Amino acid sequence: MYFLWRLVMDINYFLEKVFGPSCQHKYFYHFTDQRNEASILEHGLLSAQEIAKRGIENPVFGGNDWSQEQDKRCGMDAYVHLCFFDQHPMEYRAKEDGRIQKSVWFGIKPEIILSEGVLISQEVSNKAGNEPRPISEMLDAIDLDIIYTRTNWRDKEIQERLKIARKYELLIPDTVAREYIDGYVKRDG
Repeated sequence: MYFLWRLVMDINYFLEKVFGPSCQHKYFYHFTDQRNEASILEHGLLSAQEIAKRGIENPVFGGNDWSQEQDKRCGMDAYVHLCFFDQHPMEYRAKEDGRIQKSVWFGIKPEIILSEGVLISQEVSNKAGNEPRPISEMLDAIDLDIIYTRTNWRDKEIQERLKIARKYELLIPDTVAREYIDGYVKRDG
């Protein structure tokens, strides 16, 4: 009973942070190539496993071949990967390498965190040695203040904390249904 109470309190605390008056991020975020837009608007956001299972043709993945294989090896291909910020080091790399031509960022309603089986990763989720964990184990481990409280981003210590927090991932099993996608938050061009 205590565990359930603790989990509800942690998630409520998290949601209060997200919806708080000084909050700078009202969503989780997902970036993709603009060429995936029509499929996302039709099916929602799908994990790589779900895309294959449904036979969706020609998806444009942000990860390179190694990253996609590593996702399969460690089971991360069964999750939709969301960011806590509307920027992520992987998006920069994917554009630099030409895998993504034009980025589209979707805002995902924070209530998605209440879905069953959600995990949080403190680093890129397929990194060797990294172990994404359930929310109940991770909310105390991630820097919610750096994400959801206004800070002086010019401060060197704050910059280091931001650098770490930008790699956090929220992992949603299988699919993020259309009702959780609250439109575009930014796009190229």
